[in-house]
Amino acid sequence: MLLTLLPLLALKFIDPPSWSWRLQRHWFPPAPITRVSHQWRDLAAISSRLQLAVIASEDQRFPDHLGLDWQAIEKALSTNKQGRKVKGASTLTQQTAKNLFLWPSRNLLRKGLEAWFSLWMELLLGKQRILELYLNIVEFGPGIYGAEAAAQHYFHKSAGALSSHEAALLAAVLPNPWQYRIRPPSDYMQQRADWIEMQMRQLGTQTLRRLD
Repeated sequence: MLLTLLPLLALKFIDPPSWSWRLQRHWFPPAPITRVSHQWRDLAAISSRLQLAVIASEDQRFPDHLGLDWQAIEKALSTNKQGRKVKGASTLTQQTAKNLFLWPSRNLLRKGLEAWFSLWMELLLGKQRILELYLNIVEFGPGIYGAEAAAQHYFHKSAGALSSHEAALLAAVLPNPWQYRIRPPSDYMQQRADWIEMQMRQLGTQTLRRLD
């Protein structure tokens, strides 16, 4: 428990200089990486449009759950039993825990540790800090970590100046940042970004206010 709580308490006040996912990409990249970009930005300096876009794309129940979305888990299990393609049930909190501390394989040990870290992150850090961590460490492309690096790389502007469509395009790459491309976007990526924008409008800015 101490090994869990001490790094999480530190994360409440200290921005991580590195994290597990980035180290694994450095040591075992799927393909050669020519350049690594990362600039930390406080949540207030990241466009609220991008904040809403990643919630719309990755975890629409983020304001409501305590790290695990049991409704999504039950739906994924039901889909798996029916033999259809399983949709991921990982919350933003779980993805943040995985990126910070764990490894990419999908065995039960890793999923159990991911759930353990996620519950404690919700209790100790709060929603806004979890979202800030996520947006600063998530991978938007080979060697591109965090919202600021992604905004500069794809749109040549700061993360605070992104439009709704630009934010939706960035969120659209998150399921597979090494395969999906948004410069220029394929028809599939354009459709995915349009869907995310529609979800953003339905969720509304009140979703972000509920994270306070």
